[in-house]
Amino acid sequence: MLSRIFIACVFLGLFCACSALSCRWMEHRFRPYSENSLDLLDMMAKNMTNSTDGENTVPFPDHLYSQASKASAEGKLSFAVHILKEVSALFEEDHSSASWQEVTVENFLNVVNRQADELHSCIGSRGESKKQNTKLHLYFKRMSNEILKKKGHSAEAWELIRREIKLHLIRADHLVSSLFVSN
Repeated sequence: MLSRIFIACVFLGLFCACSALSCRWMEHRFRPYSENSLDLLDMMAKNMTNSTDGENTVPFPDHLYSQASKASAEGKLSFAVHILKEVSALFEEDHSSASWQEVTVENFLNVVNRQADELHSCIGSRGESKKQNTKLHLYFKRMSNEILKKKGHSAEAWELIRREIKLHLIRADHLVSSLFVSN
């Protein structure tokens, strides 16, 4: 009887260790990194010399977040990783017109890239649907083209992007955090 309980505990331990939800970095470090990335974005806003109330011409992809919220744990993580990678790629564009301190932007990119890399390592070897990621990629491409490029990578354009990215990071944080609640 005691050996059966021991075997059951070992099996349960192995099963949990292989689960996407048991990723130690995600459970213990994601939240502080997420808060850090949001704080860095807020610091960028404080360094803006002439903030704008301009309008974003690219509608927020609420439908993609809605789909992702219904996905498996792996699907949610995959979506969050894709958001973080797209955010990083967007902030690699010419932001010299923004009055942000370069060290703040570099720290922001380091935090976002670390989050993406660590969450990606939590996903496992299987991939998730690319159709959703294609739509997300096209959304970020439209943001780049219709906000940054059309406005000449101006400080005002970057402030619109910064505000939009903050919403994405908050939504990604909620998506990943939802995995802890459903445990």
